[in-house]
Amino acid sequence: MDKVAIVILNWNGARMLEQYLPSVVRYSREEATVYVADNASTDDSLQLLKSRFPEVRLITLERNWGFAEGYNRAFAQIEAEYYLLLNSDVEVTHHWLTPLIQILDAHPDIAACQPKLLSVFNRTSFEYAGASGGFIDRYGYPFCRGRIFETVEKDNGQYDNVADVLWATGAALLIRARDYNKVGGLDGRFFAHNEEIDLCWRLRILGRRIVCVPDSQVFHVGGGTLPKVNPMKTFYNFRNNLTMLYKCLPDNELHHVMRTRWFLDYLAAWEMLILKRNWGDFRAVYKARKAFLRWKHDFDKDREKIQKGRVIKEIPEQRSFMLLWQYYAKGRRRFSDLP
Repeated sequence: MDKVAIVILNWNGARMLEQYLPSVVRYSREEATVYVADNASTDDSLQLLKSRFPEVRLITLERNWGFAEGYNRAFAQIEAEYYLLLNSDVEVTHHWLTPLIQILDAHPDIAACQPKLLSVFNRTSFEYAGASGGFIDRYGYPFCRGRIFETVEKDNGQYDNVADVLWATGAALLIRARDYNKVGGLDGRFFAHNEEIDLCWRLRILGRRIVCVPDSQVFHVGGGTLPKVNPMKTFYNFRNNLTMLYKCLPDNELHHVMRTRWFLDYLAAWEMLILKRNWGDFRAVYKARKAFLRWKHDFDKDREKIQKGRVIKEIPEQRSFMLLWQYYAKGRRRFSDLP
């Protein structure tokens, strides 16, 4: 059995693998076994892996299962104490794994952790996808130490302390295999986006801790599969975020939050159309809300199980304020400025 199994999920990402996999192999192979799980790529990914990276173990999946189910199916074929989900567009650094492994080894109550995530393109700035650990507000809007909405901070060491967070980025997430399997892994129905937040939130509800360990740092490209401005990305983000709220919110918050989100989502859609002239994202929000209503009751049993197993009633990392109000009305653009 592996101590740590690093799994890079790949779909037509030969260019990313060629550029960033060498750093993973160079700086990880003494502490971990490196796998690439291929989601039925049609580019030259498989040829590249076999010719250039014979030391990397290859898992071939029969079709593109997406991010969530792709990882579930890959991990089902691996025996390890810790799983590490790693995006193909991540450049790792010397000894990046050591602090992550050490904190899980030393603290049995911690289920998962992430490194500090910096940008490949601006190496002194945080990267959008996870920065220095993630939180959500009362209405399900994610934000990070180092990133709120589109505002990304420079890394001046201001978030270099180990901190409890609600969610760790799926770009580089180390998690105990037993915790991953106990909650059923990532929700494969999500396909992509919000799946790591959903996973970590379910673990927090059970009383398990999620932390960011800034002594470990990696550099992330971001948007390697879908660019940030993409109607499909918008669709998945809205649909999956609403579904996550439906599953994880306690009974006394669910109806108020969902009513408020109805208003906020349609407000966002019209802002996309009128101010940004973005017809694609406007339609994506409408489609996402309809898709959520169509499949909401498919998650009734999930919700019942999650709420019955709840250990923590009020999770500190789920903040009680409205992030939109803090950001746009109060002008609070940095994590350290928030209440």
